[in-house]
Amino acid sequence: MTPRPVPRTAPSPRAEPSPHTAPSPRTPRRRRRRGADRRPRFAIAVTAVFFALLYLPVGVVVLFSFNAQKSLTVFDGVSLRWYRAFLRDDVLVGSLGMSLQVSLVAMAVSLVLGVALALGLVRGRGRLGSFAGLVMLVPLITPEIVTGVASMMLFKGLGITLSTTTVMLAEVTFSISYVTVILRSRIAALNPEVEEAAMDLGATRGQALRLVTLPALLPGILASGVLIFALVFDDFVLAYFTTGVDPQPLSVRIYSAIRFGVQPTINAVGTLMLVGSIALIAFALSIPRLFGRRGGLDLLPGK
Repeated sequence: MTPRPVPRTAPSPRAEPSPHTAPSPRTPRRRRRRGADRRPRFAIAVTAVFFALLYLPVGVVVLFSFNAQKSLTVFDGVSLRWYRAFLRDDVLVGSLGMSLQVSLVAMAVSLVLGVALALGLVRGRGRLGSFAGLVMLVPLITPEIVTGVASMMLFKGLGITLSTTTVMLAEVTFSISYVTVILRSRIAALNPEVEEAAMDLGATRGQALRLVTLPALLPGILASGVLIFALVFDDFVLAYFTTGVDPQPLSVRIYSAIRFGVQPTINAVGTLMLVGSIALIAFALSIPRLFGRRGGLDLLPGK
């Protein structure tokens, strides 16, 4: 028997899309991708204008700090005469020394108290620890002028004369919250089993803290210390309300000087403060990388 031939079916003609049919899902996806790839020109323009308005006055101060003439409107040659004038000014140099002293003391004391408080907040359990952690965030969101006025009223009420000591106390109180918030996230990320293993090997709780926990927190401690130094050195509001007559921090001295007219020496001082602050903050952000860790300084807990 011969095999029966298989009938061949003609290929069906491709159906033309009806105008009432829904468009292919590929089309909106491509349009969405093209829309997502477009650069937001308006947002870029607004950002550029914002940074121009923010940093253009700072650039003018830096530029005129090298002005050869005593003019704040006409730039006539490059010179370092105003930097030399600043170094010869005993009042400004004394204020610079006071600012450095206050910054160093505030950094050291706030680091010791902040590390201890951060350890207590992380290791502490119960509602008291949660309430204390919430209280530590209050100085960060409170306007600094409120803190300054409250500090001044406290010192006046206790009969304490405003001096360098009152500035140090106020700056330390203000800086503890920053150190605690920064190190709290670092401590929470540590593995508690490492410290428990050290105690199982014969170390006491104090030795485990000193030999295991603190070395693991060293990058965060150094970074927060440098950041506190930069913040306290540039602080004006809190120092203005808690400083005495003489000596005064450099920021308060600059404010007192510009009330009688801006001198070119102030431009040189401002430039030096700007460069120093940028260098300190850059160093603080690079400390974790120096210890072989990725990422910068986490300023928010849990980040």
